[in-house]
Amino acid sequence: MNFRRRNRSHAPAVQMASLMDVVFLLLCFFVTSSVFSQWETEVAIALPTAKSATVPGRMPGEIILNLDSKGNVSVNGQSLTLPEVTERLARIAKLYPGQPVVIRADKAAAYEKLMGLIDACRAADVWNFSLATQDDEKK
Repeated sequence: MNFRRRNRSHAPAVQMASLMDVVFLLLCFFVTSSVFSQWETEVAIALPTAKSATVPGRMPGEIILNLDSKGNVSVNGQSLTLPEVTERLARIAKLYPGQPVVIRADKAAAYEKLMGLIDACRAADVWNFSLATQDDEKK
């Protein structure tokens, strides 16, 4: 009788730890790239300039309201009226208090239209809004 154990080679296995690291890095890459791809530049807007303008970090879920030179408001490529903007912002503010909103107004837009957007934000109980500008040197 032979009582010696034979050295059996183990079946090849895939190292799951390194595979999970690669998948995690790919997930991080695609999440960050999708956040940066959400800048709403579908509307050709000439932003006003400011000496103190900086490029802020994007907030997750940030809503961008575009106001063109003719006074048309668009959100996510949809043209909306001021009551529709107020209604949409009110629904969002109810679900997500403190929701950040960025108003991108063309420098040729009427001041009255810009104030209408600001009033729509206030009527919807959105107080975390900002106005987009561009750097004075990047004209």
